[in-house]
Amino acid sequence: MEAVARLKNCPMSARKMRLVVDNIRGKSVDDALNILKFTNRESAIWLEKLVLSAISNWSNKAESDNPEDFKLYIKTAYVDGGSSLKRFRPAPHGRANRIRKRLNHVTVIVENKVELED
Repeated sequence: MEAVARLKNCPMSARKMRLVVDNIRGKSVDDALNILKFTNRESAIWLEKLVLSAISNWSNKAESDNPEDFKLYIKTAYVDGGSSLKRFRPAPHGRANRIRKRLNHVTVIVENKVELED
């Protein structure tokens, strides 16, 4: 059984988020949370909340109190670029420079390795 958690319109470029997402893809949930806790980037804070949300979604879907018994791992994690907020900043000689404030969308899918009992 798998559960999905999505983070939309995160105010950060997709490239910065992918650096951290690549570190946790395919890892067990405990390892991923440890990696995120000790990663010194802003994207790690957003991803830690997202992984915890995916675990919670899995436990609600499985109707299980203890997700640690099922050896959850991050099956899929990917980052898509979102829309950009476009702003202008004054430049010399009366010109204007464009500023793009980029957003991204992150999707994390968590799955169990140990089968559920029905």
